[in-house]
Amino acid sequence: MKAFYVYIMTNRGRVVLYTGITNSLMRRVSQHQNSEVEGFTKTYKVDRLIYYERFNDPRDAITREKEIKGWRREKKNALIKRMNPKWADSNPMLFQHTRVIRNEVRGPHIR
Repeated sequence: MKAFYVYIMTNRGRVVLYTGITNSLMRRVSQHQNSEVEGFTKTYKVDRLIYYERFNDPRDAITREKEIKGWRREKKNALIKRMNPKWADSNPMLFQHTRVIRNEVRGPHIR
């Protein structure tokens, strides 16, 4: 079954957050890290994966991406902190056997 990922990346100083969607997390993170993605992520040197969620249905992933993009920074920070309290660069290889499904990650609703 094909997987889809909603992910959040940041830069060295954690100044900016970038939320995206992909069907290949390792490929997409590599593109960001190698500055292959023109625009915002290249300009701000967004190269650290700090959060992601896995979905089986692309419509759910798209809905979730839009939801997160609509949040204030504080709410995004809280979401990241639940999965990655130290905001460590989470190489996708470290999580290749982790199956994160939307309802498991979301937990209590943060407003």
